[in-house]
Amino acid sequence: METKVLNIEGKEIGLIELNKALFGTEPNNALIWEHVRILLANQRKGLAKTKSRAEVKGTGKKPWRQKGIGWARHGSQRTTIWRGGGVVFGPKPRDYTMNIPKKKKLKALTALLSLYANENKIFILDDLKLDSPKTKLISDILDNLKLKEAKTLVGVDNIETNLKLASRNLPNIKLKRVSDMNCYDVLEAEYLVLTKKGLEKLEQRCTMKE
Repeated sequence: METKVLNIEGKEIGLIELNKALFGTEPNNALIWEHVRILLANQRKGLAKTKSRAEVKGTGKKPWRQKGIGWARHGSQRTTIWRGGGVVFGPKPRDYTMNIPKKKKLKALTALLSLYANENKIFILDDLKLDSPKTKLISDILDNLKLKEAKTLVGVDNIETNLKLASRNLPNIKLKRVSDMNCYDVLEAEYLVLTKKGLEKLEQRCTMKE
């Protein structure tokens, strides 16, 4: 599987052979869904909490006598049917963290990358270095690639300061190191832009021996 290598002007400067183990695997929607579900679950804080009748502020004294006055009987003002009382079966702080084996995580990522490769949504850049931290520079590069209006994930081997500062004001671009890239990052983007060094690092990560 070959694809074009482009420069920052959007011109073809050569071809590169894509690793079949990375971009030629069978689609596996169930595995991708499982990985994304776990990623989203791990972002949940689980801090919602309500107070039970044992925790709310108030007296535990019986508000009036049991019989003889024609009112409904009550034992405490902290019960759940009183205003300001406790909550029954309310949420308590909990941990939503789930784990996924490293091998399944990488297999889900390669399945998704293969899907993007088959749909021609991956661009390989020879290099992506900026002389100054100007947003216009990265904006012009995306314009040359005809990706200025598209939601784009840019994967690099190492995030340089100029590139980070230049891209942070563009809402449609997300910059990540390939060592930190996951399925949710890729799914959020319409297109994936990789540098040659980033591609090498990605191949090392996804084809590493367990």
